[in-house]
Amino acid sequence: MKADDLRGIALFAGLTDDQLGELIDSSTEVQIEPGADLFHEGEPADFWWVLVDGAIALHRRIGREDTVMGKIDVPGRWAGGFRAWDEHGVYLATGRGIGEGRVLRVPADVLRERIDAWFPLAGHLIKGVYGTARAIESTARQRDALITLGTLAAGLAHEINNPAAAASRSVSALDTACNSLLSALRRLSEGEITAAQFNALDALRVELGEGTAAPDPVDLADAENTISEWLDRHDIEQDWLIAPPLAAAGASLEWCERAAELLGDAVEPGLEWVASTLAVDTLLGEVKESTKRISELVAAVRSYSQMDRGSIQTIDVTEGIESTLVMLGHKLRDGIEVIRSYGADVPQIDAYAGELNQVWTNLIDNAVDAMERAGTLRITTRTDGDRIVVEFTDTGPGMPPQVAARAFEPFYTTKDVGKGTGLGLDIAQRIIAEHHGGTITIHSHPGETTVSVRLPHEPIPAG
Repeated sequence: MKADDLRGIALFAGLTDDQLGELIDSSTEVQIEPGADLFHEGEPADFWWVLVDGAIALHRRIGREDTVMGKIDVPGRWAGGFRAWDEHGVYLATGRGIGEGRVLRVPADVLRERIDAWFPLAGHLIKGVYGTARAIESTARQRDALITLGTLAAGLAHEINNPAAAASRSVSALDTACNSLLSALRRLSEGEITAAQFNALDALRVELGEGTAAPDPVDLADAENTISEWLDRHDIEQDWLIAPPLAAAGASLEWCERAAELLGDAVEPGLEWVASTLAVDTLLGEVKESTKRISELVAAVRSYSQMDRGSIQTIDVTEGIESTLVMLGHKLRDGIEVIRSYGADVPQIDAYAGELNQVWTNLIDNAVDAMERAGTLRITTRTDGDRIVVEFTDTGPGMPPQVAARAFEPFYTTKDVGKGTGLGLDIAQRIIAEHHGGTITIHSHPGETTVSVRLPHEPIPAG
């Protein structure tokens, strides 16, 4: 290629023959062939492609479709070269020939040097514009992250609401049960039963529930009806209050007859006292389980967010995985089966725990989305020499080879706007590779996709 080939192109207006010669000497002439790709979307934009003649179509992958976004068919139009100002710049589309011709392929570092030498002000302007675009993209990503945070918060609120509501209901019922218990005690005292009778009644109470398994709901309903009928025959009015706790504790008609024989005229307050104590015990158990569940959720949130902890610490990776599963519990409840296969010999490692939890969130969320919330997610941890391996395997349809090959490219995604965690596999890879000295790989075929993370025992120093 000669200077005369470029002189008539408006893009190069104002350049001297010597300047055009310098540019050509540092560049390469590339022939355009119809159907042949010159550069690919998502690859490092290491070259600036300037059309001399011919035509190039710009293709972009949107979801699973290859879409033509435009074309370069006027001499002087260009693509790429972003790494002249951004070390992470990538091609925004794939350039595919549609008409024979030529392009001038200029290395990005040469472009930067020539711009700085010939047009220093323009160089500063371009750098500023590109920096602004990057800032806008970063802000958009932060907004996606906030949306994801809101989704996690809503899921967590749902998880906490269930035990909180159960505890509230139990406390309300506990108030009624305690009032009934005190009323029964007062009536027993007014009936002047002896201390021996009360001790015997308490012994009968202790018998209930010993060694009995949780009854089947149908059997429990039948037992309640049977005891209720017995109470009705003995002119006990509050059968609706007494029968359910007695049936749940395994009381039989033989037990009821023994209690009636012991209590005589005080049979109603005596059975009401027994039923109330059983109800109080059951309700206290429900409150205990509910508050325990809330405490576990709070502990999981603290573990997930790494509140009040140093950024780098010695951790058990399974703890972070489990806290992440809690945070994503609302997505795993219905059609997803989680199989844990944690190696007993996996040692603790030094890591940035909060960052790893972000990675686990992204990988689990991706797996659930791939399975369309119905399938099996297997999580495996094991040792391999001086490294530990964490694997997430889903039973989704698998990734097409072209998607798997680009999965770690910056800004690449197959998800619609507003879906996903907002993290991106490129950032997940950066966390694993740059902050921990590890690797992350994908192996996929129809019906099974495995993402493997390999981590050393100690992360590499941040550089």
